[in-house]
Amino acid sequence: MHQQFLTTTTGLDRQSPPMRLFEKAKRFGIWNPADIDFTQDAADWQLLSADEKDILLRLMAMFVAGEEAVTLDLLPLIMTIAQEGRLEEEMFLTTFLFEEAKHVDFFQRALTAVLGEVPDLSHYHTDNYKSIFYEALPKTLSALMTDQSPAAQVRASMTYNIIVEGMLAETGYHTFYTVLDQRQMMPGIRQGITSLKQDESRHIAYGIYLLSRHVAADPALWEVVEETVDDLFLPALGVVGDPFELYDPVPFGLTLDQFIDYASNQFTKRMSHIESARGATAAVVQEIGHKEVDQTG
Repeated sequence: MHQQFLTTTTGLDRQSPPMRLFEKAKRFGIWNPADIDFTQDAADWQLLSADEKDILLRLMAMFVAGEEAVTLDLLPLIMTIAQEGRLEEEMFLTTFLFEEAKHVDFFQRALTAVLGEVPDLSHYHTDNYKSIFYEALPKTLSALMTDQSPAAQVRASMTYNIIVEGMLAETGYHTFYTVLDQRQMMPGIRQGITSLKQDESRHIAYGIYLLSRHVAADPALWEVVEETVDDLFLPALGVVGDPFELYDPVPFGLTLDQFIDYASNQFTKRMSHIESARGATAAVVQEIGHKEVDQTG
């Protein structure tokens, strides 16, 4: 039973990082995949070689399934934050589910536009991919249904926000956009990726804030952070590297080192921000959160 309501007692903290992210989500997150014109994308697709089509299709198969996975698995995190009475954080988290579902819609529309009838694409999911999206992601997030401890929240957020979004999604979208932008092709997909990357930047910023809040309150939780990294970092790098082993030469002149470096640098940057919060004051956590918000779209 509710004992009181925040809105009729202290009011919302509109300057908190989650509420600032909520404001950005309302401004920048309201885009509709149905409004994107994929006509030129379909024409550009027909001009690609077989290997170029295959690697782009491989990326899209990973993107759309990854977005579906987080859409399916996200609710326990939202419920956990809601049950803790963190209204500002819950308000922002409501945009997560909407945006992840919108990303599924976007990629499904893009696939249909360029392929017509979409075949079974699951053969593009490697063992490394499955270890993250079929196993670790649902396992850590569903665990929150029965264990809402800070340690369980740290495992879930590390898996979702730092590994899945901060390493894999960002690197994949960077790769995908770079390829299309260099060729000045598929403008509809590029338009969607641009908006999608803004959405993901807000999600990652919240994850860093959540993790910082927990390791500040209990520095021992840094061990949980490191354990999650030990479990998932190498499979995550495998997801990035798997496509490069399948083509000779790699289409579009892509090189493995370029994207491994990008993924590793993004990961290292986020980890350093979280580590700086170990045992820190609430003011420091807020400062970390605000810096992350400032870098988002």
